Amino acid sequence: MLRLAVSELSTFRWSFEEDVLHYHEIGFEAIGIWRPKLADYGEEKGLELIREHNLAISSLQWIGGFTGSDGRSFRDSMHDALDAIQLASDIGAETVVVLAGGRGGHTKNHANRMLRLALKELSEAAQAVGVQLALEPMHIGCAHDWSFLNTIPQCLEVIAAIDNPNLGIVFDCYHLAQDLLSSTWLESIVPYVRLVQLGDSKHAPMGEQNRCLLGHGCVRLADIVSIFQGSGYAGFYEIEIIGREVEHMGYEQILGAARMVTDDWQLASDGV
Repeated sequence: MLRLAVSELSTFRWSFEEDVLHYHEIGFEAIGIWRPKLADYGEEKGLELIREHNLAISSLQWIGGFTGSDGRSFRDSMHDALDAIQLASDIGAETVVVLAGGRGGHTKNHANRMLRLALKELSEAAQAVGVQLALEPMHIGCAHDWSFLNTIPQCLEVIAAIDNPNLGIVFDCYHLAQDLLSSTWLESIVPYVRLVQLGDSKHAPMGEQNRCLLGHGCVRLADIVSIFQGSGYAGFYEIEIIGREVEHMGYEQILGAARMVTDDWQLASDGV
Protein backbone atom coordinates (compact mmCIF):
# COMPACT_ATOMS: atom_id res chain seq x y z
CA MET A 1 0.00 0.00 0.00
CA LEU A 2 1.10 3.56 -0.72
CA ARG A 3 1.71 5.47 2.51
CA LEU A 4 -0.04 8.74 1.68
CA ALA A 5 0.36 12.06 3.48
CA VAL A 6 -0.52 15.69 2.82
CA SER A 7 1.80 18.64 3.39
CA GLU A 8 0.08 21.46 5.27
CA LEU A 9 1.44 23.84 2.64
CA SER A 10 -1.25 22.39 0.35
CA THR A 11 -3.98 23.82 2.60
CA PHE A 12 -2.28 27.06 3.55
CA ARG A 13 -5.44 28.92 4.66
CA TRP A 14 -6.81 26.13 6.81
CA SER A 15 -5.91 26.03 10.48
CA PHE A 16 -3.93 23.16 11.96
CA GLU A 17 -7.14 21.71 13.37
CA GLU A 18 -8.90 21.91 10.01
CA ASP A 19 -5.95 20.18 8.36
CA VAL A 20 -6.04 17.25 10.77
CA LEU A 21 -9.82 16.83 10.58
CA HIS A 22 -10.01 17.02 6.78
CA TYR A 23 -6.96 14.85 6.06
CA HIS A 24 -8.39 12.17 8.33
CA GLU A 25 -11.87 12.45 6.82
CA ILE A 26 -10.59 12.11 3.24
CA GLY A 27 -8.60 9.04 4.24
CA PHE A 28 -4.96 10.10 4.31
CA GLU A 29 -2.62 8.24 6.61
CA ALA A 30 -0.31 11.07 7.64
CA ILE A 31 0.29 14.79 7.83
CA GLY A 32 3.35 16.77 6.81
CA ILE A 33 3.54 19.45 9.49
CA TRP A 34 4.39 23.03 8.69
CA ARG A 35 5.97 24.29 11.90
CA PRO A 36 4.25 27.73 12.09
CA LYS A 37 0.80 26.11 12.02
CA LEU A 38 1.64 23.73 14.85
CA ALA A 39 3.19 26.55 16.87
CA ASP A 40 0.05 28.68 16.45
CA TYR A 41 -2.20 25.83 17.54
CA GLY A 42 0.03 24.64 20.40
CA GLU A 43 2.40 21.69 20.27
CA GLU A 44 0.87 19.61 23.06
CA LYS A 45 -2.69 20.23 21.91
CA GLY A 46 -1.68 19.55 18.30
CA LEU A 47 -0.07 16.23 19.12
CA GLU A 48 -3.13 15.21 21.09
CA LEU A 49 -5.35 16.03 18.10
CA ILE A 50 -3.13 14.06 15.71
CA ARG A 51 -3.16 11.02 17.97
CA GLU A 52 -6.92 11.27 18.44
CA HIS A 53 -7.36 10.98 14.66
CA ASN A 54 -4.71 8.28 14.25
CA LEU A 55 -2.50 10.24 11.85
CA ALA A 56 1.21 9.59 11.48
CA ILE A 57 3.60 12.51 10.85
CA SER A 58 5.40 12.16 7.54
CA SER A 59 7.62 15.21 7.93
CA LEU A 60 8.33 18.38 9.83
CA GLN A 61 9.05 21.39 7.60
CA TRP A 62 11.57 22.90 7.56
CA ILE A 63 15.02 23.74 8.91
CA GLY A 64 17.98 25.36 7.15
CA GLY A 65 18.90 28.71 5.69
CA PHE A 66 22.43 28.24 7.01
CA THR A 67 23.88 30.68 4.47
CA GLY A 68 21.97 33.63 5.94
CA SER A 69 19.90 34.17 2.81
CA ASP A 70 16.74 34.50 4.93
CA GLY A 71 18.28 37.14 7.21
CA ARG A 72 19.18 34.87 10.11
CA SER A 73 22.68 34.26 11.35
CA PHE A 74 24.28 30.83 11.11
CA ARG A 75 24.01 30.53 14.88
CA ASP A 76 20.29 31.37 14.89
CA SER A 77 19.62 28.85 12.12
CA MET A 78 21.46 26.17 14.06
CA HIS A 79 19.55 26.84 17.27
CA ASP A 80 16.28 26.73 15.37
CA ALA A 81 17.28 23.48 13.66
CA LEU A 82 18.24 21.79 16.93
CA ASP A 83 14.90 22.84 18.44
CA ALA A 84 13.05 21.40 15.44
CA ILE A 85 14.93 18.10 15.63
CA GLN A 86 14.00 17.74 19.28
CA LEU A 87 10.38 18.63 18.44
CA ALA A 88 10.34 15.99 15.70
CA SER A 89 11.53 13.40 18.19
CA ASP A 90 8.96 14.47 20.77
CA ILE A 91 6.00 14.24 18.39
CA GLY A 92 7.15 11.20 16.41
CA ALA A 93 7.86 12.86 13.06
CA GLU A 94 9.78 10.50 10.78
CA THR A 95 11.69 13.15 8.84
CA VAL A 96 12.81 16.76 9.15
CA VAL A 97 13.09 18.53 5.79
CA VAL A 98 16.29 20.56 5.27
CA LEU A 99 16.60 23.50 2.86
CA ALA A 100 20.17 24.61 2.28
CA GLY A 101 19.29 28.27 1.74
CA GLY A 102 20.21 30.50 -1.17
CA ARG A 103 23.87 31.36 -1.76
CA GLY A 104 23.29 34.71 -0.07
CA GLY A 105 26.26 36.41 -1.72
CA HIS A 106 28.68 33.61 -0.79
CA THR A 107 30.78 31.68 -3.26
CA LYS A 108 29.54 28.18 -4.01
CA ASN A 109 32.47 26.70 -2.09
CA HIS A 110 31.80 28.80 1.00
CA ALA A 111 28.06 28.08 0.90
CA ASN A 112 28.87 24.37 0.69
CA ARG A 113 31.27 24.60 3.63
CA MET A 114 28.62 26.29 5.77
CA LEU A 115 26.04 23.67 4.86
CA ARG A 116 28.37 20.78 5.61
CA LEU A 117 29.44 22.31 8.91
CA ALA A 118 25.78 22.59 9.91
CA LEU A 119 24.78 19.12 8.75
CA LYS A 120 27.69 17.42 10.49
CA GLU A 121 26.40 18.62 13.87
CA LEU A 122 22.71 18.33 13.05
CA SER A 123 22.90 14.79 11.67
CA GLU A 124 24.60 13.65 14.87
CA ALA A 125 21.92 15.39 16.95
CA ALA A 126 19.19 13.77 14.83
CA GLN A 127 20.78 10.35 15.13
CA ALA A 128 20.86 10.71 18.92
CA VAL A 129 17.08 11.19 19.08
CA GLY A 130 16.06 8.84 16.25
CA VAL A 131 15.11 11.41 13.60
CA GLN A 132 15.95 11.41 9.89
CA LEU A 133 17.11 14.57 8.10
CA ALA A 134 16.33 14.94 4.39
CA LEU A 135 17.92 17.50 2.07
CA GLU A 136 15.50 18.93 -0.48
CA PRO A 137 17.05 20.05 -3.77
CA MET A 138 14.92 22.54 -5.69
CA HIS A 139 14.55 23.24 -9.39
CA ILE A 140 16.81 26.10 -10.43
CA GLY A 141 13.80 27.96 -11.82
CA CYS A 142 12.42 28.66 -8.34
CA ALA A 143 15.29 27.94 -5.95
CA HIS A 144 17.10 31.28 -5.73
CA ASP A 145 15.96 32.28 -2.21
CA TRP A 146 15.57 28.75 -0.91
CA SER A 147 18.37 26.41 -1.90
CA PHE A 148 21.64 26.44 -3.78
CA LEU A 149 21.26 22.66 -4.13
CA ASN A 150 19.40 21.97 -7.37
CA THR A 151 20.20 18.36 -8.24
CA ILE A 152 20.43 14.90 -6.75
CA PRO A 153 24.18 14.58 -7.50
CA GLN A 154 24.83 17.77 -5.50
CA CYS A 155 22.94 16.29 -2.56
CA LEU A 156 24.76 12.97 -2.85
CA GLU A 157 28.10 14.79 -2.64
CA VAL A 158 26.99 16.45 0.60
CA ILE A 159 25.67 13.18 2.01
CA ALA A 160 28.95 11.42 1.20
CA ALA A 161 30.91 14.17 2.93
CA ILE A 162 28.76 13.95 6.09
CA ASP A 163 28.73 10.14 6.12
CA ASN A 164 25.83 9.70 8.53
CA PRO A 165 22.95 7.29 7.78
CA ASN A 166 20.50 9.77 9.32
CA LEU A 167 20.94 12.15 6.37
CA GLY A 168 19.08 11.50 3.13
CA ILE A 169 17.10 13.20 0.37
CA VAL A 170 13.60 14.55 -0.25
CA PHE A 171 12.59 13.59 -3.78
CA ASP A 172 10.05 16.25 -4.75
CA CYS A 173 8.68 15.28 -8.16
CA TYR A 174 7.83 18.91 -8.96
CA HIS A 175 11.48 19.91 -8.65
CA LEU A 176 13.28 16.78 -9.83
CA ALA A 177 11.13 14.99 -12.38
CA GLN A 178 10.32 17.61 -15.00
CA ASP A 179 12.40 15.79 -17.60
CA LEU A 180 12.19 12.23 -18.82
CA LEU A 181 13.83 10.07 -16.18
CA SER A 182 15.83 6.90 -16.50
CA SER A 183 14.33 4.14 -14.37
CA THR A 184 17.83 2.82 -13.65
CA TRP A 185 18.90 6.22 -12.31
CA LEU A 186 15.81 6.48 -10.13
CA GLU A 187 16.25 2.98 -8.74
CA SER A 188 19.84 3.78 -7.78
CA ILE A 189 18.87 6.66 -5.48
CA VAL A 190 16.04 4.93 -3.61
CA PRO A 191 18.30 3.95 -0.65
CA TYR A 192 18.99 7.66 -0.06
CA VAL A 193 15.38 8.88 -0.27
CA ARG A 194 13.64 9.58 3.03
CA LEU A 195 10.51 11.27 1.64
CA VAL A 196 8.81 11.48 -1.75
CA GLN A 197 6.75 14.61 -2.36
CA LEU A 198 4.09 14.40 -5.05
CA GLY A 199 3.79 17.55 -7.14
CA ASP A 200 2.77 18.09 -10.76
CA SER A 201 2.95 21.04 -13.14
CA LYS A 202 2.14 22.02 -16.70
CA HIS A 203 5.60 23.50 -17.30
CA ALA A 204 8.98 23.70 -15.61
CA PRO A 205 9.19 26.03 -12.57
CA MET A 206 9.75 29.70 -13.35
CA GLY A 207 9.65 32.01 -10.33
CA GLU A 208 7.00 31.14 -7.75
CA GLN A 209 6.07 27.49 -7.47
CA ASN A 210 2.93 26.75 -9.48
CA ARG A 211 1.73 23.19 -9.10
CA CYS A 212 -1.37 21.74 -10.71
CA LEU A 213 -3.67 18.89 -9.73
CA LEU A 214 -1.89 15.54 -9.61
CA GLY A 215 -2.07 13.82 -12.97
CA HIS A 216 -2.96 17.02 -14.87
CA GLY A 217 0.59 18.09 -15.71
CA CYS A 218 3.67 16.87 -17.50
CA VAL A 219 5.35 15.01 -14.60
CA ARG A 220 5.19 11.22 -15.00
CA LEU A 221 4.00 10.65 -11.44
CA ALA A 222 2.46 7.21 -11.94
CA ASP A 223 5.68 5.89 -13.48
CA ILE A 224 7.80 7.44 -10.74
CA VAL A 225 5.68 5.95 -7.97
CA SER A 226 5.78 2.57 -9.69
CA ILE A 227 9.59 2.70 -9.84
CA PHE A 228 9.90 3.69 -6.19
CA GLN A 229 7.49 0.96 -5.10
CA GLY A 230 9.25 -1.64 -7.23
CA SER A 231 12.63 -0.59 -5.83
CA GLY A 232 11.68 -1.16 -2.21
CA TYR A 233 10.85 2.38 -1.09
CA ALA A 234 8.79 2.10 2.10
CA GLY A 235 8.45 5.76 3.13
CA PHE A 236 5.67 8.27 2.73
CA TYR A 237 4.38 9.91 -0.44
CA GLU A 238 3.52 13.43 0.67
CA ILE A 239 1.16 15.47 -1.51
CA GLU A 240 2.15 19.11 -2.00
CA ILE A 241 -0.08 21.21 -4.28
CA ILE A 242 0.31 25.00 -4.24
CA GLY A 243 0.25 27.84 -6.76
CA ARG A 244 -1.88 29.99 -9.03
CA GLU A 245 -3.05 26.99 -11.02
CA VAL A 246 -5.14 25.71 -8.10
CA GLU A 247 -5.77 28.79 -5.96
CA HIS A 248 -9.35 29.19 -7.26
CA MET A 249 -10.25 25.65 -6.11
CA GLY A 250 -11.50 24.55 -2.73
CA TYR A 251 -9.09 22.50 -0.68
CA GLU A 252 -11.61 19.65 -0.42
CA GLN A 253 -11.70 19.52 -4.23
CA ILE A 254 -7.90 19.52 -4.51
CA LEU A 255 -7.42 16.77 -1.92
CA GLY A 256 -10.35 14.72 -3.21
CA ALA A 257 -8.89 14.77 -6.71
CA ALA A 258 -5.47 13.78 -5.34
CA ARG A 259 -7.04 10.90 -3.46
CA MET A 260 -8.76 9.60 -6.62
CA VAL A 261 -5.51 9.69 -8.61
CA THR A 262 -3.45 7.96 -5.93
CA ASP A 263 -6.15 5.31 -5.51
CA ASP A 264 -5.81 4.57 -9.23
CA TRP A 265 -2.03 4.19 -8.79
CA GLN A 266 -2.62 1.79 -5.94
CA LEU A 267 -4.97 -0.34 -8.03
CA ALA A 268 -2.41 -0.38 -10.85
CA SER A 269 0.38 -1.47 -8.50
CA ASP A 270 -1.89 -4.24 -7.16
CA GLY A 271 -2.47 -5.44 -10.72
CA VAL A 272 -6.21 -4.77 -10.60
